[in-house]
Amino acid sequence: MSATVPINPRPSRTLWSDAAARFAKNKLAMAAFVVVMLLVCMALFANVLAPTDYDFAVLREAKQFPSARHWLGTDEVGRDMLSRIIYGARISLTVGFSVQAIALLLGVSLGLAAGFLGGWVDFLVARVIEVFSAIPQVLFALFLVSIFGSSMLNVILAIALIGWVEICRLTRAQILALREREFIEAARVIGTPTIQIMFRHLLPNALTPLIIAVTLGVPTAIFTEAGLSFLGLGINDPLPSWGKMVGNSFSYIQVYWHLGLFPSLMIATTMLSFSLVGDGLRDALDPRMRR
Repeated sequence: MSATVPINPRPSRTLWSDAAARFAKNKLAMAAFVVVMLLVCMALFANVLAPTDYDFAVLREAKQFPSARHWLGTDEVGRDMLSRIIYGARISLTVGFSVQAIALLLGVSLGLAAGFLGGWVDFLVARVIEVFSAIPQVLFALFLVSIFGSSMLNVILAIALIGWVEICRLTRAQILALREREFIEAARVIGTPTIQIMFRHLLPNALTPLIIAVTLGVPTAIFTEAGLSFLGLGINDPLPSWGKMVGNSFSYIQVYWHLGLFPSLMIATTMLSFSLVGDGLRDALDPRMRR
């Protein structure tokens, strides 16, 4: 009599676990993710990591080159460059994440309503998207900041008021494709409330492209803030902004090369890291790659 050998079924894997496994295999994306986490830690613990306060100035030490006392040198008024770059990470990431949070709130709400309700709601939202899409983002942000003044809050609102458009367009397209699916029709037939259909059945199934869009939108917001600060219309002194630091270095760049080099490297590193993470997420969350 032969014994029955139990067969252990292969554990089922969800889309998210598959995506996490694929993302972990992407060495470039994982390296960029590590850099992003280091930047986040730098922003969170800036007051611990920075050698001095960001606005502590010693005029007799102005424009010093990198040394053992000041690892990245000092700026034009004697402030430690390393400290200002560390605190600048907090400013840049705050702008990037805040802009995406506001853009998600506006874009997802309008896109979800337009895609599911249709009719005049969809027509109105589509026309608003077309109008805002025709406006260059940086110029629109410049216009708003010029009117309402330079401050961190105004910069965030100015960038967010144009950054929601892409998320709204993406959400609307996803909902339009999903609302005719069989599981949505079944939910309607059994009398599921509209709000529950929208937020429990439709929105979770549209999250994948939105996650990628937000990840790629963070460096765009950071670069826009850097551009505004470079032009003198972004973050006000004494708050440190990488873009403003690059802009202030132009008068001295031929001699004091360190004033513009290090903040420029931080902007480039941050944008590249977030972009690589976004590309990695896009590849990892692609259902066609699921095995």
